[in-house]
Amino acid sequence: MHNNWARYLVFFQYIGTNYRGAVKVPPNQLVRKGVQDHLEDAIRRLRPLNPVSLSVSSRTDTGVHALSNSAHFDLQRMNDKPPFTEDVLVEALNFHLKAEQIRITRAHHVPDDFHARFRARSRTYVYRIALGISHHSLLPLTERDLCWNLRNQTLDVEAMREAAALLLGTQDFSSFRAVNSDIHFKSPVKTLNVASVQPGSSFAHAHFHREIPFWELTFTSRSFLYKQVRRMTGALVAVGRGQLSVPQLQQILEARDSLAYPQGLAAPANGLFLTRVDYRETGEEAESDSILKITSQYCIILIYLL
Repeated sequence: MHNNWARYLVFFQYIGTNYRGAVKVPPNQLVRKGVQDHLEDAIRRLRPLNPVSLSVSSRTDTGVHALSNSAHFDLQRMNDKPPFTEDVLVEALNFHLKAEQIRITRAHHVPDDFHARFRARSRTYVYRIALGISHHSLLPLTERDLCWNLRNQTLDVEAMREAAALLLGTQDFSSFRAVNSDIHFKSPVKTLNVASVQPGSSFAHAHFHREIPFWELTFTSRSFLYKQVRRMTGALVAVGRGQLSVPQLQQILEARDSLAYPQGLAAPANGLFLTRVDYRETGEEAESDSILKITSQYCIILIYLL
């Protein structure tokens, strides 16, 4: 391989509101670009010799956010210049991304055969819910498009946790998969390692004039089916609101049929964050352990993106 060539793994975050999801949008649908389109544009501005092709580890839908997604790409520099150092690459890409709500957080040189998607050992999503707000316009500005606002004053959290426990382990999640073009090619059997319901907080909780109850639903698996997290979240919230019983959720799961999932129950995109992609086998994790202190990460992303 050339001395001026390198493969990089980059971690990046974005507010997904203005993007058509994480991956490229077909040229005939370019009303709004995907995050990948903007990342590839930024890489091209570094004037590589090779065609730019980014492999994103985790697809997210339109309106879904990420505190830590990842991707790999190859870059060959002109005139036999040495590969960019990791720090210089981060700064250069962020310079070209400055008009977007997308930021590279870290970059790593990786082996020639490294693949961001297939080497990922797990992905973690957090879904944020605000309670007791009669209209979304009454939320603090720092929560705009970053949570699911429910008018309910309370949720039956113990029932939600009982229902979440039913989702753990290796099982057929067909009922929680939305229909798409991949439905006949991907196994519906997934292993859910984490499904938790925990108190959260508003980004502005220390400064807002009143307390807003927040809850966070966290899910970890090696991979997820299309819209699986939003459908699981919607079902758990329905249990919390008394619209579904725990046995009814179990029946939906055991039906193993996407048509068994009640229409209109899936949670909206705007409360969902991809927070972590792990590469344990390489010793490389998506972020330091401080990523688990999600609120501090939110503050960082909000400071320069709002």
